[in-house]
Amino acid sequence: MCSIPPLIDWSPQILSTLLAIPVVGDVTKAIVRITFFDHFVGAETAEEAIPLVKQLRAENKGCLFAYSVEVDEHEAAGKAARKGKNVQPVYKQSMQEMIHSIDVAADFEDKHLPPGSSKGRRTWVAVKLTALLPSHQSMVNFSRYLLQHRSSTSVPFPGTLHQSDLDVFYRKVDANEILADQDILDLKDLFTDLNAICQHAHERGVKIIIDAEHSWYQPAIDAFAFALMSKYNRSSSSSVSPNVQPLVYNTYQAYLRRNESHLAHSLQTARANGFALGVKLVRGAYHPHEIAAHAAARSQDKKPKVHAPSVSPDDLPPVWTTKPETDACYDRCVGLLLDAVAADVAPPKLSWFRKAEAPTRALTIGVLFGTHNWTSCRLVLDRLVEKGLANAEGATSEREPIVHIGSEVAERVALAQLYGMHDDLTDYLVGRIRSSMPFVIKYVPYGALAEVMPYLGRRAIENKSVLGDGVAAAERSRAWEGIKQKIFG
Repeated sequence: MCSIPPLIDWSPQILSTLLAIPVVGDVTKAIVRITFFDHFVGAETAEEAIPLVKQLRAENKGCLFAYSVEVDEHEAAGKAARKGKNVQPVYKQSMQEMIHSIDVAADFEDKHLPPGSSKGRRTWVAVKLTALLPSHQSMVNFSRYLLQHRSSTSVPFPGTLHQSDLDVFYRKVDANEILADQDILDLKDLFTDLNAICQHAHERGVKIIIDAEHSWYQPAIDAFAFALMSKYNRSSSSSVSPNVQPLVYNTYQAYLRRNESHLAHSLQTARANGFALGVKLVRGAYHPHEIAAHAAARSQDKKPKVHAPSVSPDDLPPVWTTKPETDACYDRCVGLLLDAVAADVAPPKLSWFRKAEAPTRALTIGVLFGTHNWTSCRLVLDRLVEKGLANAEGATSEREPIVHIGSEVAERVALAQLYGMHDDLTDYLVGRIRSSMPFVIKYVPYGALAEVMPYLGRRAIENKSVLGDGVAAAERSRAWEGIKQKIFG
């Protein structure tokens, strides 16, 4: 179904219509649950996802937990998810659930690693910032404010981070500013909640991945991510996770025109300020929305057809218009990041009169390559070997080199795919890689069916593009082979 473009394009309207019909709506939910939900979502709760996490670990795969609730912008403000008095609003419940998922992830690692072990902890947690606010408009307003007040830069829209981005929280804003007093109060409250999440993750030894979102939120997301990385990605780590990886990772989207220069600036800024940069590199999941929003914002005759219009001042859209451009940007960023990793683990150059020592290498970079692209995955492995970060010894049954990765590099680099997508690629990577910890991670979302419907819609749209060029046929063939193996052995 994901490989039928018209069906996917019309799926939101089809679902909303069917769900509104008595009895038919219940049948529709049941069908969605046993198809799209079971395929793309790990479970309804973090605890219910643990059997899947155990299965993944038995297959030498890690897990990135994601409470994938995309709060409806019309109903999130101050409303409770359940009936009753003194019930927290939706966005506060999301914050508590993210902290809970940290505990579930940490408890799993504590049971599967030696007591006090800080290395090889491969169950992480993703955080979505817009799910933690009473109104998404505050993030849009903050992004607009940052675009106006940041000093000029050569980085294309949506720009790049700056050390003074959060200064507005601590001074009086003029009445004619974009940010209202309520926006600042809500954003400061968000920053307090994010610190609580990161502090708890710091204590439990669980990595935090900040998810990317639409470009009109991204300047604000970058500002929060920079502040959190500056605080939590320093060498004075907790006893649970002493200087093995950055605690906080920000997501970098290769489909944004800014990505390469933004990434280079981020590396430079992190080094200059003495903290490690955590990078999750992806292609991007909102391309159709970005193109439509930018076109609507540029149009003089039509009203925007999207809820949150583009805030870009540029004539060009913020994203590359073709996939080959995005692919090329992603692969260039792979080289840039692995150069940084190589510099991180390279032995120091000693003068002839100095005795060789075993210095403690400062951590400056951690990278999670999120991709379903076979070429990019092979590129990561090839570059690891070329840069001396891994060894190619032996061969798989397909006569491809087996890549052996030491713990020092494995603590800094990982690969990831979404749960329910390209298991064949994930299994291929696991088969080619040898390391002391899972090197390949699955992004496992969870949440109640009604809450994750927007996530399922995006996954279906993404699968529509991923399953083109004959890939859908190959997936069906692989599934049929699996069915036959289950039946006949």
